Amino acid sequence: MEKTVSRRALVIFAVVFVAAALVTVGVTALLVNIGNRQKEARQYPLLLAEIAPDEIDPEVWGRNFPNQYDRFQMTRLDYGETTYGGSTPYSKLERYPAMVRLWAGNPFSIDHNEERGHYYSQIDQATTERVKAVNQPGACVNCHAGETPALIAEMGWEAFNRTPYNDLAPRLHTGSTCADCHDPQTMALRLTRPALVAALEERGIDWTQASRQEMRTLVCAQCHVEYYFLGEGKVLTFPWSRGLAVEDIEAHYDAYGFRDWVHAESGAPMIKIQHPEYELYSSGIHARSGVSCADCHMPFIREGGIKVSDHWLRSPLTHLNTACQTCHNIPEADLEARVLLIQGRTATLLRSSEEALLDAIDAIVAAREAGAGDEDLAEAWALHRAAQLRWDFVSSENSTGFHSPQEAARLLADAKDLARQAQLAATEVLYRLQAAGG
Repeated sequence: MEKTVSRRALVIFAVVFVAAALVTVGVTALLVNIGNRQKEARQYPLLLAEIAPDEIDPEVWGRNFPNQYDRFQMTRLDYGETTYGGSTPYSKLERYPAMVRLWAGNPFSIDHNEERGHYYSQIDQATTERVKAVNQPGACVNCHAGETPALIAEMGWEAFNRTPYNDLAPRLHTGSTCADCHDPQTMALRLTRPALVAALEERGIDWTQASRQEMRTLVCAQCHVEYYFLGEGKVLTFPWSRGLAVEDIEAHYDAYGFRDWVHAESGAPMIKIQHPEYELYSSGIHARSGVSCADCHMPFIREGGIKVSDHWLRSPLTHLNTACQTCHNIPEADLEARVLLIQGRTATLLRSSEEALLDAIDAIVAAREAGAGDEDLAEAWALHRAAQLRWDFVSSENSTGFHSPQEAARLLADAKDLARQAQLAATEVLYRLQAAGG
């Protein structure tokens, strides 16, 4: 009997001891967590430097936010090449020579390089051969210079857009800045570029009501989008009046009868797609899942006991653990393999689309040389324009299809099909002219 009581007492004691230990561990962990959160909350108790409403120098902001500033300064580093991108500049025209003919007559056929980090946004624009070859409108400055908001306030939106780039260039000294995305008093995310605000308003979207998570994408959409210069005033405009899909953008341009340039070989009125990361991302699984651009390109990291958004914007392939494994609990090697599989297949489709487009251009050129007029080539021109628009949408978008793999594959399949139709239409014109000529 005494042994039974002793055993029970021993069991009870053990249970109480283990429970007490677990409670102690739990309370300790909670206190540590609370301490970390309090440390995060106290990380900016007093501003060391007053940030003026028009301050664009990142160094001034960095006095109050040294962790973010130090990481942002790292955008000047060359972290090397990824399989289809990275920060090492190289000529895409040399790597993919088909682009020279595809953009014949457009400044992109002169100079098109892999981009460097955000630190170089103004530097690289000022030195590109595209600017030297053609005096671009001031609207080009919108995404490349921190001085843009001040210039717009001083000159007015329309005057800023139509002023030649070379006239504005002496006043441009700063690339991407903290002020582009943050309110200097509250640090809240904000929009500072009128073109995006106007495009959202046209779609019935009030960005001031957006959640912080939504803003972590919208601030990127100020620049990483397709755009064009509207009218004689060269007003920077996003072609979103009908939606963000390629067919919607194409319909917007067709309604205006807009063209960026006339193809130097085929004679077709063409559209030069820019860098539609936001549009392609919007059709993908990450967007539908509520994942923002910053979640992958500026993930949260720990700097000591402080959690900050990583302002070293770069390819997630360089930091899969923070960019991807927060949501995807699989090994880094498997994650990288998934990305490269998507990009590899997209790259293959890009190259085959380029071959089809070159064949279409050759067929149109042959028909023109045989005497085909504008009416004869109208169908082939329309097909050439549509095909290359779709190819360019994927080619000039900087994820090599990853932002929306199925949509990228669909667009390139359509591009090849339309290019072959253009080739067939031009060949039929050629045969008809040869038959008529006896």
